[in-house]
This record gives sequence, structure tokens and C-alpha cells, in this order.
Amino acid sequence: MNEMTGDSYVTEDGRTIGGVVMEMKNITLRFGGVVAIKDISFDIRQGEIRAIIGPNGAGKSSMLNVISGFYKPQEGEVWYLGEKRPPMKPYQVARQGIARTFQNIALFEGMSVLDNVMTGRIRHMEAGLLAQAAWKGKAEAEEVANREAVEKIIDFLEIQHIRKTPVGRLPYGLKKRVELARALAAEPSILLLDEPMAGMNVEEKEDMSRFVLDVNDEFGTTIALIEHDMGVVMDLSDRVVVMDYGKKIGDGTPDEVRTNQDVIDAYLGVAHD
Repeated sequence: MNEMTGDSYVTEDGRTIGGVVMEMKNITLRFGGVVAIKDISFDIRQGEIRAIIGPNGAGKSSMLNVISGFYKPQEGEVWYLGEKRPPMKPYQVARQGIARTFQNIALFEGMSVLDNVMTGRIRHMEAGLLAQAAWKGKAEAEEVANREAVEKIIDFLEIQHIRKTPVGRLPYGLKKRVELARALAAEPSILLLDEPMAGMNVEEKEDMSRFVLDVNDEFGTTIALIEHDMGVVMDLSDRVVVMDYGKKIGDGTPDEVRTNQDVIDAYLGVAHD
């Protein structure tokens, strides 16, 4: 059990989790007559790994899309760093320090690993086009700094050996790692991971789980993730919110969620592929 202390709590492994950095308040999202999310509220705390789980069609990816600005809810509010967030485009949300990966890999297949990861540095590039073309002064210094940051991430995720390989030639598991690298290149304060283990074998899942924990521990990055593998969720997460048919049916620590009868009936007691 995590020890709650005011605006922060201490985990079993001794990590201190800070106060609320993002809060979803009474979010409702409709697509025509279909209600994807119905009046859901939960928060994300500084430095934690927050899982969002539920059966297929529960509304998990829709919620992640609300957080990242891809969807605009018809009702409810998103609060970030203590302030109500106005309607924003995804690039504006990214500028706030929120990065994400996708359920379906969204990389530039013809570009090298290095160039793909470099695209994650866009929000840190301030020099104009003319300065970049001349590659002098501020543009040169900026390019060097961005390249150094990217090389550190490549080393961190142990993909040095493929840094010049076109992404299209890589196996699936490595592509997922490259996508994580690109998201980390933005230096996010909140990292959203949409099914980071999907389609992976056991060894690849173990590697990705280790990297997720390392990102959280070494960078202090707050992580919100969607994942179907319950073993992964229970091992990685500090807190879990459970959705079913667009509604929230559980919210708490892994142990609390594991023993929640509504969650057991709707999800944990059902076999999944």
C-alpha cells in the first residue's frame, strides 16, 4: 500500500510522488449519438506512473486523445498545473510539455532512427529558416545542443547500433522503442503511452517495461499509459483508473483495483487475447 501524505505520497519502493499536475474533471465525449466517455474525473500526480485500463471499446484511447488535444470534450474541463486549460490543438499541448506515443506506430519509415528522434526536438528549435540554412551562430549552437540531447536518448534506450538504419527496416519491437525515443526527445513533463507493449513478445515487453521505469526514475517524467497486459500494469503502475463502456468503475492502487468487484466483473475476470 502507498503511504499518502497530504499533497504527496511515498511508494513502497521509496519514491516520492508529488501533487496533482493534471486533472480531468467530469469529462464527457460524444461522437454523434455514441458516448465514448461519460462524466469521468481523475487526476495525475507529479512523478507517478498512472495506468488507464479497461476492455476494448472502454474509451481509453479517447481519453488519451482528450489529454493530448486531439479530441475536444463536449462537457468537462482539463486542468493542468493548477489552471483550467482552454481548447488547444495538439501542437499547443505539446508545447506545454506533454508528449505521446501511439497505439499504431507513427514514424517516418524512410528516415533513419536518428532523424526520426530528431523530429522530437522541434519544440526546442527556435532559430529561423535562414539561420538554419546558414548554420551559423545561434542555429549552429542549437543544432549541436539538439543533436547531443538526441544522442543521449539513443544511448539511454540502447539503440546506438541502429541509429543510422531506416526505420522501415526495423522489427516491430525496435520501432516501438524508436517512437519512445522520439517522444522523450521533446523532454516532456508528462509522457502519454498508448499501449507501449502491444504486439511485443515476452522479451520485448520486459525491455520496454524496464525503459518505462527508468524514464520515470532517472528523468522524473510523469507517465500515463494505456496497457492491456495486466501483469505489466500491476508491476509498473502507482495508481490505476479503470474504464468500462466510457464510465469509470475503479480508481486506486494496483492492489485496490485488483480487489474491486466491479473491476473483476467487468475486466479482470474476463479472459483476453
